[in-house]
Amino acid sequence: MSKFPKLRFGVIGIDHRHIYDQVTSLLNIGAECAAYWTDGDPPTLPGFVKRYPDIARVADRRQLLEDESIQLMICAAIPRDRAALGIEVMRHGKDFMVDKPGLISFEQLDEVKRARQETGRIYSVNFTERFEVRAVTTATELVRAGAIGRVLQTIGLGPHRLNKHLRPAWFFDPQAYGGILVDVASHQIDQFLHFTGADDARIVASRYGNIGHPDDPDLQDFGEILLSHGTASGYIRVDWFTPDALDTWGDGRLTILGTEGYIELRKYIDISGRPGKDHLFLVNNGSSRYVDCSSAPLSYYTDLQQDIFNRTETAMSHAHCFKVCELALRAQQQAEKI
Repeated sequence: MSKFPKLRFGVIGIDHRHIYDQVTSLLNIGAECAAYWTDGDPPTLPGFVKRYPDIARVADRRQLLEDESIQLMICAAIPRDRAALGIEVMRHGKDFMVDKPGLISFEQLDEVKRARQETGRIYSVNFTERFEVRAVTTATELVRAGAIGRVLQTIGLGPHRLNKHLRPAWFFDPQAYGGILVDVASHQIDQFLHFTGADDARIVASRYGNIGHPDDPDLQDFGEILLSHGTASGYIRVDWFTPDALDTWGDGRLTILGTEGYIELRKYIDISGRPGKDHLFLVNNGSSRYVDCSSAPLSYYTDLQQDIFNRTETAMSHAHCFKVCELALRAQQQAEKI
């Protein structure tokens, strides 16, 4: 039984399917959803209603913002709208958890940081490829225990299936989603800082472009970043080229190279045939082995609940959160267009 009071949350924006995982994960830790608000009827609405038929919809988001029984608001609105909604939530005395990207411009970053400082509320970006991947939990434990020595490099690959027929118009508008490096690559930037222990990084080089979808000229279908901190470096590749034959939406991978070995994560599928997801391979001076991470714990939501009631930063510090956002924006801003 939790030592905390029941967490009560509201939903403000459901334009991305990640909202399903957010709601389900909070319900799974015993939280209660008050209601949801969304602007218009996005394509995700039928799926939301089907999954959560007992969660009521409100016509005016002020009903949620002014409800003093709600501690947390969660959001997966169109990316360009997330910062403004988060600021509004914080200024109503509530904490805010949002799908990545948490914001899409330097101006928004400055405004969010100022509101966060003035209100003392939580602004947490849910980097799902770390917080909702059990193999990352195990990899973190191994790295912290010294299984591969000092981390020298991370290689993060974030391929995705396009599923063009399911995508709304904003998905193809970089003014709405911020660009592929701001959006998708924020995951891999987060993991570079996490595994190297760095509090900052230098964007050595970055590129993006549309190299395979001429009928959708505003889509950025490929991006890459090279970043560094001290002796550690990171390479990131993100794309929308996952083939239809793959049995999942993308073969997300992370390799962590250390002075005494390396770890490779196959997060969502092992194409050699092992079922399920959360596959980890560890090679060091003592052994070479496979680790099934499917039962490793995920602590982000329980940590966030603790932070809400204790006013702490155990799920993720704001310094880390905003640094990831800043680096993603910087990579996108200085990127060479292919």
